[in-house]
Amino acid sequence: MRGLRQLVGVAGLGLALGAAGQPVTVSGVKYDESLELRGNKLQLNGAGTRYRAIIQVYAAGLYLPRKTTAAEEALAMPGAKRITVTMLRDIDSGELGRLFTRSVEDNMDKAAFSKLIPGLMRMSQLFTDIKKLSAGQSFSIDWVPGTGTIINVRGVPQGEPFREPEFFNAMLRIWLGPKPADHSLKEALLGKAGPASNPAQTMN
Repeated sequence: MRGLRQLVGVAGLGLALGAAGQPVTVSGVKYDESLELRGNKLQLNGAGTRYRAIIQVYAAGLYLPRKTTAAEEALAMPGAKRITVTMLRDIDSGELGRLFTRSVEDNMDKAAFSKLIPGLMRMSQLFTDIKKLSAGQSFSIDWVPGTGTIINVRGVPQGEPFREPEFFNAMLRIWLGPKPADHSLKEALLGKAGPASNPAQTMN
């Protein structure tokens, strides 16, 4: 195990999307098959659970204008997008913000990363100020064309939108980039993974 860095990742449980119109349930968290984000209709592309060893850390769902199984297509796709994360255990949100920054750096070249440092510092401070995310609490990262990236914690927008067009994709690469912390959740969010067994049932 890689300790704290794994908290950002994904592992474990990817569930196939349910029948049309039916919510998808991942580790007790329900994801509607579609939602509306500021007038933009989005579809659930995939959802999964992040495990640390045998411990469930969070469930995550990715919403896009249309479904795709290709990470680069998801990143390049025009229109509004959302990734939503629901905690399955209590976590230090300041630690989470720092890990996000490291994962963004892992998935970008140095020149591109350096341009986003001010926004990443603000994002990290935002999570530090929240102090703690408890089991059952959620946050989402939204891309709204013409507005920017909006981080919502417990359903409340945090501060001003991040205006840099590259910022949302940099955050999304935490899960979909070439070096995700775990490739299993990446596959689940891209709708590639069918029902998977709990790692706790297969680990010795």
